[in-house]
Amino acid sequence: ADKWEETENKSTVITYVAGATAAVWLSSTLVGAINAVPLLPKIMELVGLGYSTWFVYRYVLFKDSRKELVEQVDALVSRVSGEE
Repeated sequence: ADKWEETENKSTVITYVAGATAAVWLSSTLVGAINAVPLLPKIMELVGLGYSTWFVYRYVLFKDSRKELVEQVDALVSRVSGEE
């Protein structure tokens, strides 16, 4: 409650929350529509499996690439948190 009272621009926060809610609803509707097409869900599963396999091969399998992934994640976290 104190955090809400300290917020200066409440209308912006409400707009962001409404936008995020609409985006979740829209993505849920889109996924439901894709699942209704007979062959498309299986193709999407194959694409996901292929990407997951590539990701594991590229970033998880070898020690050097794991170190690179950790560095990239740390850089992203510092950029998002404003520490950079």
